[in-house]
Amino acid sequence: MKGLYFQQSSTNEKITFVFQERENLPVAEDNYVKLQVKACALSQINTKLLAEMKMEKDFFPVGREIAGIVLDVGSKVSFFQPGDEVVGILPLDSEDPGLCEVVRAHEHYLVHKPEKVTWTEAAGTVRDGVRAYTALHYLARLAPGKWVLVMDGASALGTIAIQLAHHRGARVISTAGSPEDRQYLEGLRPALARVIDVSSGKAHVAESCLEETGGLGVDIVLDAGVRLYSKDDEPAVKLQLLPHKHDILSLLGVGGHWVTTEENLQLDPPDSHCLFLKGATVAFLNDEVWNLSNVQQGKYLYILFFY
Repeated sequence: MKGLYFQQSSTNEKITFVFQERENLPVAEDNYVKLQVKACALSQINTKLLAEMKMEKDFFPVGREIAGIVLDVGSKVSFFQPGDEVVGILPLDSEDPGLCEVVRAHEHYLVHKPEKVTWTEAAGTVRDGVRAYTALHYLARLAPGKWVLVMDGASALGTIAIQLAHHRGARVISTAGSPEDRQYLEGLRPALARVIDVSSGKAHVAESCLEETGGLGVDIVLDAGVRLYSKDDEPAVKLQLLPHKHDILSLLGVGGHWVTTEENLQLDPPDSHCLFLKGATVAFLNDEVWNLSNVQQGKYLYILFFY
């Protein structure tokens, strides 16, 4: 049985993908589950994070979002039994690649797959679904009637965030990076309060949000990155599509929550003072934050599919 792995060069510039024969099949013991993989999503490999966590290996497994059928369970497994259809995310330190016929995973990284969700849909949405739910419900405390700004709403993360926000009764504003994205967002049901097309570089996100909310600002902002510096220090593409951090601060309402995906966000004293006056908060959305607690991970996945 073969599995897909990647090998990084010593210069960290080139990645080589290889298939390796796995002689020892995974064995289900204690709290581990052995399952047959039916679908696996290919997400971006964060080599920078692997280096920061000192995870030095010759070969790293490829594919972590999986859906499949339980073949065997360990003696301490309490949530699953053979024949169950499950979906989950393998941890960063997993020895098994998702792109393999059979893998072994801890039961806390898996949940039951709903019958009406296909294998492909389950594996393809679980990662962004966990990210969106974490951002809105755990970091931003989403509630009915709130104004939510979702940047780049046509992305996988943005689309799921919009759906979750609407499900909770929030009013949603989103940005579109192209005419095609705008057409897609305008066709969503329930309809968005406003779609801001930033592809031309002429739309002002802050002004549009303040106009839509009657000058009060939005309660929750989920960004897709922000500009930190002046126009002379930013790439042209980034200038066109991303708002400046000062725009986010100005459109954020009193008591608002800014959830950012910008890992190197820099806030100067005047920025912090602005947040202080508004009683607003900033939270960081780490793609791998669920790895810090495998017990919470099972909870996140369950809520995502059955909310």
